[in-house]
Amino acid sequence: MKKLHSLLLKSYLGPFFLTLFISLFIFLLQFIWKYIDDLVGKGLDFWVITELLFYSTLNLVPMALPMAILLSSIMLFGNMGENNELLAFKSAGVPLLKIMFPLIILITAISIGAFFFSNIVMPYASLKTRSMIKDIQDTRPELNLKPGIFINHIPKYNIKISGKNHKSKMLYDIMIYDHTDQKGNRIVNLADSGMMYTSPEKDYMVLELFHGSQYQEIDEPSTNWKNAKVPFERHFYEKETILLGLEGFGLKRNDESIWKDHYQMMNLEQLSFTIDSLGKNLSKREFESKNDLLFNNYFRREVKLDSLMYHSKAIQVINTDSLFATLPKAKQLNAIDLAINYARSVKNYTENTHQDLDSRGQWLSKYKIEWHRKYTLSFACFILFFIGAPLGAIIRKGGLGMPVVVSIIFFLLYYVVSITGEKIAREGDISAFWGMWISALVLFPIGMFLTYKASVDSVILDKSGYEMFFKKIWSFIKKVGQLFIKELKELKKDEAS
Repeated sequence: MKKLHSLLLKSYLGPFFLTLFISLFIFLLQFIWKYIDDLVGKGLDFWVITELLFYSTLNLVPMALPMAILLSSIMLFGNMGENNELLAFKSAGVPLLKIMFPLIILITAISIGAFFFSNIVMPYASLKTRSMIKDIQDTRPELNLKPGIFINHIPKYNIKISGKNHKSKMLYDIMIYDHTDQKGNRIVNLADSGMMYTSPEKDYMVLELFHGSQYQEIDEPSTNWKNAKVPFERHFYEKETILLGLEGFGLKRNDESIWKDHYQMMNLEQLSFTIDSLGKNLSKREFESKNDLLFNNYFRREVKLDSLMYHSKAIQVINTDSLFATLPKAKQLNAIDLAINYARSVKNYTENTHQDLDSRGQWLSKYKIEWHRKYTLSFACFILFFIGAPLGAIIRKGGLGMPVVVSIIFFLLYYVVSITGEKIAREGDISAFWGMWISALVLFPIGMFLTYKASVDSVILDKSGYEMFFKKIWSFIKKVGQLFIKELKELKKDEAS
């Protein structure tokens, strides 16, 4: 049995790491495509991009790991079934669960490791990824000039173009306002065309202008500014080079502590403390809003009575309708207007309070969801193994053909159910527990059913078995129909006689 266990472990680890690498690569391509506009043209250092991809890859492990376990399990047991190795083991009296035993131990270890990874590594990786993306988005070493719009990202310059050739990088109809002397729009450059690029040292933005002219006003003392005529000078050029300083436009690392209170950057201990604090604050806010609505709005008194007179008099029941009828017409209208204003005030207060409580509740749900996510990743790895292993033994197909198709179907089922439950929980329609564990509750019976069917050698994917099943149902329906028709004929004969 030790040789069998060693063989199974060696046969499983190869496809597992391969599928994990492929899954991470596919999800990483999706990440790059999402942020491609923020990465291209920034002049980023190779190590900065490598660091970003490394941390983003760590963030993608919770999606890639269950997929890798599912696919590698189907591939391994599909290959064993296709080569009749499972049949040989079962003929020797080794049941399926005993064959799976070393892999169950391995998957248990991976699930435990996934929990610690989700609790320790994921918050740090999420913090680094979020911080680096924000830093890169704020980096502007090269401007993305848009036709017809003035760009003022470079200090002391306003630039506008009317056209741009994306292939040749040529700019057309360029207008530049030079504010280096800080005296307004005194220097203007107009050019038919030009090019903009970063210097090799990344210190300057080089702007080459072709077939243009420069206008510059000349300072002269004048006592009457209202009617003053300001002289200017103009010169034409075939080519002009302007160096634009890029100080402060490189990649700057901001303080990462601004993200530390986000729920994705916390471990279990921090999440538990935050959930407790947010829950207490929410309960306190609900209690205060109820009391405020009750005592300051519902039991509202405009005339404050003297405390001694108030306590000395006995409480009397007053008929408000008869009291209102005794008032003069003007006071009745005034009371109605006052009541309407009170009602509107209470309505606005209720709506604002409801929005505030709803927002607080949604934030509390996000922290609870993240708390449960630390455990759902480990449980998903365990369940998907018990789906993939028996399913591979049933379909008996190895390689990357049928296993990939089947694993994608089950992974999509797991992913769609998880995302749906999480979204409903975020909106507060169900608790965070049910929202995050609904995928496990759906897939767990499927895994147990497939494991049982594979253990008893049930051919649930055999077409002939289903054909026989439906033929039996059809024959049963035909017999029932024939008996029903026979009974009708006998009833008609009895009525005729």
